[in-house]
Amino acid sequence: MSFVEQFDQLPINAHCGTAQEASETEVAAALARRDPGLGDLAALLSPAAAGQLERLAKRSNQLTQQRFGRVIRLFAPLYLSNECINNCTYCGFSRDNPILRVTLSIDEVVREARALADQGFRNILLVAGEHPKFVSGSYMTDCVAALRETVPSISLEVGPMETGEYRPLVQAGAEGLIVYQETYNREVYADMHTSGPKRNFNWRLETPERAHEAGFRRLGIGALYGLSDWRRETICLAAHAQYLLRHCWKSQLTVSLPRLRPCAGEFEPLTNFDDRALVQAICALRLFLPDLGIVLSTREPAALRDRLIPLGITSMSAGSHTEPGGYTGAGNENLHYTERGNIRELAGNASEWTPPADRSTNATGQFDIADERPPETVAETISRLGYEPVWKDWDAAILAN
Repeated sequence: MSFVEQFDQLPINAHCGTAQEASETEVAAALARRDPGLGDLAALLSPAAAGQLERLAKRSNQLTQQRFGRVIRLFAPLYLSNECINNCTYCGFSRDNPILRVTLSIDEVVREARALADQGFRNILLVAGEHPKFVSGSYMTDCVAALRETVPSISLEVGPMETGEYRPLVQAGAEGLIVYQETYNREVYADMHTSGPKRNFNWRLETPERAHEAGFRRLGIGALYGLSDWRRETICLAAHAQYLLRHCWKSQLTVSLPRLRPCAGEFEPLTNFDDRALVQAICALRLFLPDLGIVLSTREPAALRDRLIPLGITSMSAGSHTEPGGYTGAGNENLHYTERGNIRELAGNASEWTPPADRSTNATGQFDIADERPPETVAETISRLGYEPVWKDWDAAILAN
């Protein structure tokens, strides 16, 4: 049974009721249970559990150290293209947004990767909008192959593909595949994705299973918080993660809980998900799935990221840019302005979302970064907190023996 089939059978509404109405007794029972179920997770997301947040945080810290030690894996996103054929209401790259776009050449991608390697990164996430003309499977394969000598660990966050289309990417050296469902609420999903292949909810939901079949050793999933009720999203995300851990056991699994950030299009969050709720969701996920990797991006401000490190985080991005060419200025000479998917003549002040003049590129980013500290500062902070920043992926060395 695929997760899509299982998902439609889950008693989500009942679990959401527990997440709203669980008693202190039910929360205490969930905290004490050695092998918690999805109903226990729901109780840990409840207002009653929020009153025991310190206890949740302490238990989450203990479990994380038992399973992962005191290490934080560092990575950086490398944006290849902000071209996209999808209209996603919340995304800066949405097709109809009037923004400055570019797709980097292979040589420019290598320049960007070398700049990141010079900063210490050995784990890079290649990110691109979904556009078959600019971001084809062969283009992605060429990018991965060109970076293998520079970057030991490469993951991808691109439009969903068939299993057979993923295999050349794995053979070229890609290890990980990240795909966020954005929201597990079918009605909200339909409202947010107005045109393009991303409208297909089930196709996207089954992507991690296709990626596992193709041979990716790392899988990452997540929900974009601010689109639907945060408790419901976390319950669905947890159910998805539990399924993948059981059925895609050859791959390591991570989840991410990104919150909406300002971007082109000026979309405003539909629901509230404050800092305290974020802490509660992270801790609840750790108690429910102790072996689950949890990723924290630069969408969150520096002070909050530092406080979240001991609470269950296993991986963090640092020094991020969300615009193609952001690390070196690559591609700046090939910028073009698009409006409703059509290229227009480039004019001064064409987009209010053009980055400041002191940035190395004028391509439009996907969203605003909150933690703009350089990577070395993030690494120093991690060390100061008593954790070890890990720049290098050791799995490749282990597999080579």
